[in-house]
Amino acid sequence: MGRRYHRYRRSKELWGWGTRAFLCLMLGLANCVAQTQSQSRASASEVQAVLPDDPSMRAGQDADPNLPGKVSGTVVDGTGAQVAGARIMLLREGGFASQEVVSDNDGQFSFTNVAPGAFQLKITAAGFAQKIFSGTLRPGEFRTVDPIALAVATAVTEVEVSDSQVEVAQEQIKEQEKQRVLGVIPNFYVSYVPDAVPLNTKQKFELAWKTTIDPVSFVLVGAIAGIQQANNSFSGYGQGAQGYGKRYGASFADFTIGTFIGGAVLPSLLKQDPRYFYKGTGTRRSRALYALANAVICKGDNKKWQPNYSSMLGSLAAGGISNLYYPAKDRNGARLTFENALIGIGASAGANLIEEFLVPKFTPKGSKTKKGDAGTPASR
Repeated sequence: MGRRYHRYRRSKELWGWGTRAFLCLMLGLANCVAQTQSQSRASASEVQAVLPDDPSMRAGQDADPNLPGKVSGTVVDGTGAQVAGARIMLLREGGFASQEVVSDNDGQFSFTNVAPGAFQLKITAAGFAQKIFSGTLRPGEFRTVDPIALAVATAVTEVEVSDSQVEVAQEQIKEQEKQRVLGVIPNFYVSYVPDAVPLNTKQKFELAWKTTIDPVSFVLVGAIAGIQQANNSFSGYGQGAQGYGKRYGASFADFTIGTFIGGAVLPSLLKQDPRYFYKGTGTRRSRALYALANAVICKGDNKKWQPNYSSMLGSLAAGGISNLYYPAKDRNGARLTFENALIGIGASAGANLIEEFLVPKFTPKGSKTKKGDAGTPASR
């Protein structure tokens, strides 16, 4: 009995000490956890006080205000399908187009190195109505805009079609103005695009003006005046510097009047195209007949062939006007004026043959036509 009591008492004491030790350990752990949570809340409060709530604002505070960013997105139709080949222009203040891209096969597009600030995206695509998207880009921001859905165009107005044709024609003229025989002599009135867009009145006058004031034109006129002086043509002008000056003025007047009347005024009034359209395909005989025929026929602004009234009447008008400034004994009567007009037609036929067979071999090609266009010098 005594032994059992002592064993019981000793077990009770051991159990009491174990219980107290376990309770102390649990209390210590609870205190540590409480202190850790308190420190975490304090740290979070400090961080929150230092940084703004908006992550994009935090990035913007440290960024260079002029740091460029990026704008990207996707063009889709009303069903959500991607639209490939859409034309996207990045417009800045004043409607100025700073960049332009075309959407890829997945309808995606991207503009890099975009200055921060307000911007607009102008999206156009064949068969769809034009859409404008407006937004703002922060410094250094890489922004992906929401998918831009295009609505199907319900009608295409005549004004829209006209504006589009003017833009295409202007691009084609720019390429024509790069055409120079041997890289020097202007060859602006030849189109290597068989289905080129007709020119409007403004473009016809611009082409005539640029041809007239081209530096090479002044040199060629000077050479003609020199030959005339050497041969004592139009002897009424005399010799010496004064005679050469008069010949130069008369030759330049002939060139300018002929270019503007035959290449701008009459083509605008009669709605005809003053350019020679390079054929480049078929047999030599068919090409030669085509070149000769183009001395008396031309394309109208409706793209149909018609008598070349502009060129023929232009030669007559230029010959008649020249009677105002040539020496009296060298002025052409009505008969001689008509004879000169016929000579002019023959000269045009000869020039067309040269344009068809010879000039393309010596003209660095400025025309960048679509791949596969028939008859372009680039494909030969």
